[in-house]
Amino acid sequence: MNKDIKEIDGDFDNLREECGVFGIYDFDGNDVASTIYYGLFALQHRGQESCGIAVSETGGPKRKVTSYKGMGLVNEVFTQESLEGMKGDIGVGHVRYSTAGASTRENAQPLVLNYVKGTLALAHNGNLINANELRRELEYTGAIFQTTIDSEVIAYHIARERLKSSTVEEAVKRAVRKIKGAFSLVVMSPRKLIAVRDSFGFKPLCIGKRDNAYIVTSESCALETIGAEFVRDVLPGEVLTITPEGIKSDTTLCTQKEKEARCIFEYIYFARPDSRIDGVSVYNSRIQAGRFLAMDSPVEADLVVGVPESGNAAALGYAMESGIPYGNAFVKNGYVGRTFIKPKQSSRESSVQVKLNVLAEAVKGKRVIMIDDSIVRGTTSDRIVRMVREAGAVEVHMRISSPPFLWPCYFGTDIPEREQLIAYNRTIEEICQVIGADSLGYLEVSRLEELAEGLPICKGCFTGKYPMEPPVQDIRGDYER
Repeated sequence: MNKDIKEIDGDFDNLREECGVFGIYDFDGNDVASTIYYGLFALQHRGQESCGIAVSETGGPKRKVTSYKGMGLVNEVFTQESLEGMKGDIGVGHVRYSTAGASTRENAQPLVLNYVKGTLALAHNGNLINANELRRELEYTGAIFQTTIDSEVIAYHIARERLKSSTVEEAVKRAVRKIKGAFSLVVMSPRKLIAVRDSFGFKPLCIGKRDNAYIVTSESCALETIGAEFVRDVLPGEVLTITPEGIKSDTTLCTQKEKEARCIFEYIYFARPDSRIDGVSVYNSRIQAGRFLAMDSPVEADLVVGVPESGNAAALGYAMESGIPYGNAFVKNGYVGRTFIKPKQSSRESSVQVKLNVLAEAVKGKRVIMIDDSIVRGTTSDRIVRMVREAGAVEVHMRISSPPFLWPCYFGTDIPEREQLIAYNRTIEEICQVIGADSLGYLEVSRLEELAEGLPICKGCFTGKYPMEPPVQDIRGDYER
């Protein structure tokens, strides 16, 4: 984990996810860079540290890939001039938040490799649990790494497997057999676009179509942004190859349905509410979470509010189920990114208050139920509860639309070591005292499957039971088991 980022943004105690990916192949030969730009703009919530685009002309020189990437938001990194200079009818794009590897320009994606068979450009969402082992194997055979991210390990293995494979998709499939963990990949070769989703289905990936172009992306909201129609989700374990001849599907890596393990936090927090993942509406999942909280953790109050943005839908669900009015208690500064410069300890500004302000008129004299998606360390919850009290609320009841975090995540969600988790070695009553609320209620673990409408999910960060054996060490360092 990159400690520097936590220092920059540590006051805003939300979870972080690794990345968003986007790939497109336009069979009519139109330039795709601007389309990738708007697709990444729709995926900006999945990562705000860095972004990049790589494109190629399928009818041009095989080794020519034009790429551009940098630190910051999509609209900060790219200009109209930079996009106009990127000519190509096939391309991949990426937005990044680092859970593995430092936050530097060198670690920005897509990664572009030139090797004996041509070029590869790769965008990856997820986290490998055997990245260190695979990296050492490559280093001892002469590989020189330019980054500290596990995505480069994948790219190297694909390039090596390509030397003994008849097609690039076969090389991708062979490389994927070696890696363990969470990965949704989009790979651009000189004449093909390849997409892979790990057999557990940890991270989302879907297919879209616009005119005579095919798109693969992390979330369906990106398809709607560019005017594409949703075709279907990529199956867990599926390898897709997109060429002008159409889409070829290889499902030999797919596993039994009961062994799948989608990250439940896609539905609770990460994904945009207007996305659908594996046929399930993210918005409906959050409404349902709020309803469950009202059923399982009722309390008398005058107003239900959500902590923006991910708490809003769950708050609406709580209000619908309880009959308590739903309202807005917060004004969010939409111009503050997650990597803004934190106020110094000596200054009076709070980084929470820079991002959020309370509407005193909405909460004064009222008993308020406040819904948030999670409590990680508890530092943000404590400040928001205090802000609502200072604005005049007579009671503040906290409800969380996920269970308590008790274990780290190894698959791409930035959950810290156990000792840093507020729920570690504390009862719910003790957590309630720490954050200063009048009462506290979490979503029951038994409710999680219902949020995903019965789809198999990963609950490891709540239960300590993972879909695969966790590592003693991964690319981010040692973990307590």
